[in-house]
Amino acid sequence: MELDTHHAFPPDFTAIKARQRATWASGDFAVIGTTLQIVGETLCEAVDLRAGERVLDVAGGNGNATLAAARRFAHVKCTDYVPSLLDKALVRARAEGLTIDILEADAEALPFEDGSFDVVLSTFGVMFAPNHPVAAAELLRVCRRGGRIGLATWTPNGFVGALLRLVGRHVPPPAGVASPALWGKREHLAELFGDGVSSLEVKHRDFNFRYESAAHFIDTFRRYYGPTHKAFAALDEVGQAALTKGLEALIREYDRGGGDSLVVPADYLEVVAVRR
Repeated sequence: MELDTHHAFPPDFTAIKARQRATWASGDFAVIGTTLQIVGETLCEAVDLRAGERVLDVAGGNGNATLAAARRFAHVKCTDYVPSLLDKALVRARAEGLTIDILEADAEALPFEDGSFDVVLSTFGVMFAPNHPVAAAELLRVCRRGGRIGLATWTPNGFVGALLRLVGRHVPPPAGVASPALWGKREHLAELFGDGVSSLEVKHRDFNFRYESAAHFIDTFRRYYGPTHKAFAALDEVGQAALTKGLEALIREYDRGGGDSLVVPADYLEVVAVRR
């Protein structure tokens, strides 16, 4: 899933985003998303989030980083281009008595004035925007000078990076689009943010996927995780069997559960950048 530099024409990002929106709206990512809550909590600590700060969660899905920030008494806006996920973020917030704002928005065209936020967050969200430089420029634009940008991004060499490559071998991604896992490389982030940041700190962390078994993991991701849900739907019976076999092999490679249950560490990058 690296950038295809031999593609003759520039990618049609409008069409690609429409396809992506349909992918993430399929299944029910919220089922997966809620299991990732700890990442939003640790990211809010990493950016040293303070009560009263203005916070934007970009491509926030069903609200993990949003809820974490709201629990710290920040003023939070959660954006995503899938309205059903935003609705679930709002339901979660109301269940906890938290106040948040939700807004349907494209990560590559955020509807906010320059410097509107003290902290801009994204957990496994903005990395999937197809036009990396434009998405990064938007993060910088809406963050005030001296503010912080906090990201959690899957790395190319971790479990999710390998999973995305596996899915891409069965259902190729759009030609000419860079891999989302590049956001999990410090060099790529440094290139994207350039002199727009005065500091860029990265730390490798593991998120542990904890499921009953490989079969349980595969069934859950087949039903609810947009990329695998769509991949299985696009394949015939033979292709589905091959993808299942590939997922089983990948899980065996990473699993450290010892046979009693599944524990799969997934490497991600915790990123804190300070806006220049």
